[in-house]
Amino acid sequence: MYGLISKMKTLPGQRDALVDILVEGSKAMPGCIHYIIAKDVHDEHILWVVETWDSTQAHQSSLSLPTVVEAMARGKPLIVSIERRIETLPVSIASCD
Repeated sequence: MYGLISKMKTLPGQRDALVDILVEGSKAMPGCIHYIIAKDVHDEHILWVVETWDSTQAHQSSLSLPTVVEAMARGKPLIVSIERRIETLPVSIASCD
């Protein structure tokens, strides 16, 4: 498996617009196990994206999907910076229901 955690800082007032773009752009990505978009509770300009993939290759392949390419093009102008990008090696995925 392959994991990625990203911290994105948006332009003022654009966080919700970026959420909408990411939600739409993350549908039907083969090999994606989880794609979690979360608002930071302490900073209204920060989004966290937590991804879990079957493999590094699955993640890399997703970057050429038309929906992802379009989402990146639409979302990029709303992002001030990607302040942190952490690659992980997930070892367990549990459902907590």
